[in-house]
Amino acid sequence: MASPIRALLLLLLLVVIGLNPYFTSAEPPAPPVRCNVTGCVLSNAYGAWGDRSECWVRSVVYPTNEEELRSAVAEANRNNLKAKVVSGFSHAIPKLACPPPENSVLISTAKYNTRIEVDVAGRTVTADSGVGLRDLIDKVEAAGLSLVASTYWEGVSVGGIISTGSHGSSWWGKGGAVHDHVVSLSMVIPAGESEGYAKVVRLRQGDPLFNAAIVSLGLLGIISQVTLSLEPSFKRSITYSFHDDASFEDRLLDVARKHEFADLTWFPSQRKVAFRFDDRVPSNASGDGINDFIGFQPSLTAVSAAIRATEKRYDESRNIRGKCVTAAAELGYRTLAGNGLKNNGIFTGYPVVGRQGKMQTSGSCQHSPEADSLSMCAWDPRSKGLFFYETTAIFSPPKFMDFIHDVKQLRDLKPENFCGVDNYNGFLIRFIKKSNALLGQPEDSIVLDFNYYRADDPSTPRLNQDVWEEVEQMAFMKHGARPHWAKNRRVAFLGVHQKYPGFTNFLVAKNQSDPGGMFQSPWWDEVVSGQGSTTGYGCALEGQCICAEDKHCSPSKGYLCRPGLVYKEARVCRYTTG
Repeated sequence: MASPIRALLLLLLLVVIGLNPYFTSAEPPAPPVRCNVTGCVLSNAYGAWGDRSECWVRSVVYPTNEEELRSAVAEANRNNLKAKVVSGFSHAIPKLACPPPENSVLISTAKYNTRIEVDVAGRTVTADSGVGLRDLIDKVEAAGLSLVASTYWEGVSVGGIISTGSHGSSWWGKGGAVHDHVVSLSMVIPAGESEGYAKVVRLRQGDPLFNAAIVSLGLLGIISQVTLSLEPSFKRSITYSFHDDASFEDRLLDVARKHEFADLTWFPSQRKVAFRFDDRVPSNASGDGINDFIGFQPSLTAVSAAIRATEKRYDESRNIRGKCVTAAAELGYRTLAGNGLKNNGIFTGYPVVGRQGKMQTSGSCQHSPEADSLSMCAWDPRSKGLFFYETTAIFSPPKFMDFIHDVKQLRDLKPENFCGVDNYNGFLIRFIKKSNALLGQPEDSIVLDFNYYRADDPSTPRLNQDVWEEVEQMAFMKHGARPHWAKNRRVAFLGVHQKYPGFTNFLVAKNQSDPGGMFQSPWWDEVVSGQGSTTGYGCALEGQCICAEDKHCSPSKGYLCRPGLVYKEARVCRYTTG
């Protein structure tokens, strides 16, 4: 095994060669649906669902316009089939798009992506549900306008963004959630025989179904078209400022109020925090920068595989020191490279100023004029590269402060135990405004995202598994955080219906729009509605349950169910030699 110093040098070399788009273009991600003569399999972009099982469907249809979409829903309804919708991207981690395996059909919007109409005078844009975010933004910017809110990752569809409550970061104006900038939308829902078994409903702000439809998880029907509000074109100025993490939580609210698009990244094992001071500036401000976030740049497949192999060796040999060396190297490189920000092609220093459309979102690893199997997104399963969990918890501000204090206590017991998360960009902290959406955020909130190692085999425990289980349970159980609908492991959704004041009204709207449950999914039944449970051997290893007995962990490999170290009510799988 390589020594930590050799691993550091290797990582630095691999990062410089593999993550710089000037060295390589990327192969576009594979389609999420693969079919053969027996049927089709739906996967997400990471190649594995939370429960590791396949999502099998008998058939998939690809409408290209609204009438074809309506006809697809009508045909399914006429034949008493269940239906779910999937985009051409499929970055949702839970099985939101997976229908029951029998008597069902999958409806893809991958080819329903041609209409993007900008109304310059009215400052709106109307797009088909399957339109990709980057295509939408480029069309809007070309018309001299800007979309204010977007996700950080641009490989998503308009319909997918709206349906899952996806967001950027802002407490200003209408906020950082894209669905809060929706002016109107069209949705295809089931109907009776007299209406042709399916119909298109047009919803605007103030309509009874509107606040349910803008974050609907594909449960009310299929979003057909979306109209979003725009603003006059503007630029953004971004500066990262790195500090010691002592009392950084005391500055959070002030940063969010002073900087329109601010966020923070906390590297707990390194005791560092990066404040992103991100502000709107006039469109005539000097600068032509872009945001090409390092984690979303193309990576040589050999590099991704080598990094994964190194991390896997460290994990399986319980080499915490090795993970800490690579975590320090990761932070060092991100600091030197401005985290992917570029002034006129390369990073030359702060501030980086550029047009809103080039600064608000990124994803260069998904774009290529032709296939290049040598490079792709680092998490693309074809590369056998990065493979990780993603936890996203949404807090009320006071509870978030308490959560940070708890995490710091846990970190201070043994800081090196947190090196694993710092290999994956640490803790990203963002801000999302109160929403009128029934499944949106009921208050101005703080969002925490963090990624961490996932084993190739679901029965394999992970190094410091108990730490991440305790952090997860601190967030969702002790401090009442709400889960992001399109992320998280199963345990994050326990009791979720009690955390959204609009949940009951959403159920009413769901039953009104889809009384026969045509769009209901097994994921909804099993996770959100609380039907069914997973309590088998090893169920806690992948977040399918919270351990209550040793058998829920991996006793044969030394992992037993134990209380948390700081949050004593937590139950975690901890490695023990005794």
